[in-house]
Amino acid sequence: MERRAFLTRGTLGAVTAGVASTLAAPALSQDRKKWRMITTWPKGSPGLMTGAKVVADFVSKASNGRLTVDLYGAGEIVPAFEALNAVASGAVEMGHGYPSYWSGVHPAMNFLAPVPFGLTPQEQYAWFRYGGGNELSEELYNELGLKFFVSGNVMAQGHGWFNREINSIEDYKGLKMRIGGLGGRVVAAAGATVISIPLGEVQQALQTSNIDAAEFVGPLNDLAFGLYQAAKYYYWPGWQEPSGIMDCFINMKEWESLDDDLKEIVRGANGLANEVVMSEYVARNADALQVLTNDHNVSVKYLSSDTLESLAKISTEVVTDEASKSPMSGRIHESMTTFLTKVAPYTKAADTTFLNAREKFIS
Repeated sequence: MERRAFLTRGTLGAVTAGVASTLAAPALSQDRKKWRMITTWPKGSPGLMTGAKVVADFVSKASNGRLTVDLYGAGEIVPAFEALNAVASGAVEMGHGYPSYWSGVHPAMNFLAPVPFGLTPQEQYAWFRYGGGNELSEELYNELGLKFFVSGNVMAQGHGWFNREINSIEDYKGLKMRIGGLGGRVVAAAGATVISIPLGEVQQALQTSNIDAAEFVGPLNDLAFGLYQAAKYYYWPGWQEPSGIMDCFINMKEWESLDDDLKEIVRGANGLANEVVMSEYVARNADALQVLTNDHNVSVKYLSSDTLESLAKISTEVVTDEASKSPMSGRIHESMTTFLTKVAPYTKAADTTFLNAREKFIS
């Protein structure tokens, strides 16, 4: 997609004008900068806001005030899904979100978003650093006038909350499910109807049978939004979202205006965000799952091997089709698939076999 075409999409002109007129950047001394970071997350969202806060705090403190970053939640400056446009236009300096939200801007974003039956969080980080993933991602974001950083990972997710049991691939037929991204296309191909509704409406939709199932993030966020109150079964594994990175994106002109040491501080801040967010989700998801099962009597269920095998076959078709939609989609898909083929035998030897063995010693 040409950057010029991107910048004229939707309501960008109105967004840019509105932001510029209502919240202009404050004037500072020549050797100091103040940036605003907008996010796709409501302020206070557990886990989801952590990475953005880590980046904002680290940059402000490590630079000794030479670059301060003020953090804004979704809707405080622009609506959540207009964040990328606002940063690319220069109306705001910096943003934090989730690549799948930008798939309408460029289809290749689907391959930085969770890919069904794809890389684990550890494998994906390795692909970014050692498998060419970061170079391809930077090229993609650069087309949009943006600097890109990986800035957190919500880890492997649950498949979702269901009011119907899923015993075979046939049970997806006629299922009404709130699910997005490539995973949504897979369940649609299996016969489900994909419903797009805001998270705030999910609980009521489940309770009134307007939908039969919904997926969100994982135990921490699912507990916080009360999804257990409206559905009987909590299904795993989250084959549709084995890893979910967050993205930090910076207006390219603003990035290039930074001194080299400030660039390194921003780079380090996002590296720290990756470690903190990943660790937080492992620890707090574990706590939340215990609360769900022990305090709220949630029934945790697992898809059968036959069901997963059928979903994997459909996923291969869906992902291959998606990869054909743009040259960049094809390049990222090929790079990711090549890396997965290389790393999977090691993951099996090092992780899968150990985890299977550990089951014998942990009740």
